[in-house]
Amino acid sequence: MTDIPLRTPLRPLGRILSARAKGEDTNRIERENINKRQEGEIEQTRVRAQGRLLVLGVVFICLYFAIALRVALLSASEPTEPRSQQAGASIVAQRADIVDRRGRILATNMDTHSLYVETTHLVDPKGTAQALSKVFLDLDAKRLYSAFTGKRKFLWIKRKMSPEQMQAAHDIGDPGLRFGPREMRLYPNGRLAAHVLGGASFGREGVHAAEVVGVAGIEKTFDKRLRDPGQSGQPLELSLDLSVQAAIEQVLYGGMKLLNAKGAAAVLMEVHTGELVSLVSLPDFDPNNRPNLPTKGQAADSPLFNRAVQGVYELGSTFKIFAVAQAMELGLVAPETVVDIRGPIRWGKYRISDFHNYGKELSVEDIIIKSSNIGTARIATMIGAERQENFLGSLGFLEPIYLEMVEASGAKPLVPRHWSELSTMTISYGHGLSATPLHLATGYATIANGGIKVMPTLLHKGDPKEANRVLSENVAAASLNMLRRVVTEGTASMGEVNGYGVAGKTGTADKPGPEGNYEKEKVIATFASIFPAYDPKYVLVVSFDEAEDRTGSEPRRTAGWTAVPVTAEIISRIAPLLGLAPQIEKPFRNDITQASNN
Repeated sequence: MTDIPLRTPLRPLGRILSARAKGEDTNRIERENINKRQEGEIEQTRVRAQGRLLVLGVVFICLYFAIALRVALLSASEPTEPRSQQAGASIVAQRADIVDRRGRILATNMDTHSLYVETTHLVDPKGTAQALSKVFLDLDAKRLYSAFTGKRKFLWIKRKMSPEQMQAAHDIGDPGLRFGPREMRLYPNGRLAAHVLGGASFGREGVHAAEVVGVAGIEKTFDKRLRDPGQSGQPLELSLDLSVQAAIEQVLYGGMKLLNAKGAAAVLMEVHTGELVSLVSLPDFDPNNRPNLPTKGQAADSPLFNRAVQGVYELGSTFKIFAVAQAMELGLVAPETVVDIRGPIRWGKYRISDFHNYGKELSVEDIIIKSSNIGTARIATMIGAERQENFLGSLGFLEPIYLEMVEASGAKPLVPRHWSELSTMTISYGHGLSATPLHLATGYATIANGGIKVMPTLLHKGDPKEANRVLSENVAAASLNMLRRVVTEGTASMGEVNGYGVAGKTGTADKPGPEGNYEKEKVIATFASIFPAYDPKYVLVVSFDEAEDRTGSEPRRTAGWTAVPVTAEIISRIAPLLGLAPQIEKPFRNDITQASNN
């Protein structure tokens, strides 16, 4: 049988009964029992309370040390503006340089400082705001003071500044002004090649570093490669030539001002490799201080708009050589084939006529030299709409041209919805299909290099692109000969440069207005040239928006008076820079008498 523990009785009945038998006071025994029981309960309560206090004390001590440690960490670090970023991701500030084909710097990095404010440490908010507005003229003292006295404890003032500005801000002396080291993207040549480079800005930011990211152009296209720490020591080499780029920009800017043009573009391409030696769009901007995107008006009115790559225009009579080249490739005509040019050609309510009366007929070669719309349209009807569309597609005129610039992907040519017979005729002389100057340069490079289509590129000695033959060598050579005669005998007579044979074709296209109708007295003037014609190396396309020569009694807007002379000046400047020696004609020796063998 198991032992069952006895319960302690509430009253000591044994003692009480014994005391009552002896006549003693039982109340005393009761009081002693009650006091003893109460003392036990009090002792248990005391022990239990001490245990609870001990546990609470340990918890409070741990919390105190945790808070103290956090305060110590915060006091030892600089404040940063809150930004959403992946936990644990560090800011990589180093960015690789960009250089031209000769290794000259186009974009690099420079150490600078940022300026921020810890408002809780400002001693004189009003005085500091006024002083900062004098150092940085774009800041307003009242707005700064309002921000300093607001709820925010951290404020960016300048994310980058010059050493002179930093010294001036430091001299203000307020302890709330703080400076953080960082790198910024520097374009030492200012506006030079601005549209190609594009520009960079800050991504994730801290007070001790900032992430530099590309926002346009080459900087954006190759952003990942330029930010790769493993390749930060290897500069990105472009196909541009800094000296040539500077010369073309200078001449083109002067031409734009003299001809009162709204804008201008130039593309210089190597005909065998597709490498772009120069790419210019005016007006331009300084990538060191890149302007904001426009919020109203036309995109083309912004200096950020790249006319050479993004500008989709009707390119006028520069297209005529493609119609003639295709007709010769198909065996429909030869250079000496005579074509009826009597007109005008009527198609419904539309009329196709020539700028001058060239008589009843012209040879195919003379159609190009004199730039006959009627003659080109009649050749196009021989080709037909389907074959013309396919041929222009093989030259790249129907799709955006791939180029290492994000802007190029959006430059889709404007083609007719229904490629009718009328479309076939008008497109043959450059109306009804709109493309970029870069498209045109690529097409002319095909003629210049013997009939092989090359893809344009901004990388020097990059991976070769697949090349396709579009024209036979004989047709390409015959087309080049016609373009040469346009300069020596035709509409581009002011394009000749002594020592460098120039071939090319002018194009003057009416400019469409906002409502789609052609505007009066506003044109896009273009000259697509090849040089040296005797050994083609380069294609140069020059285009002006609303240019006009006002030196005569009446304004002259055709490309022969605007784009052609500017192109000639450009070629005379850049040919020596490109290492092209002028071709010296051998003198006749019939009148020289040999006097002696000694």
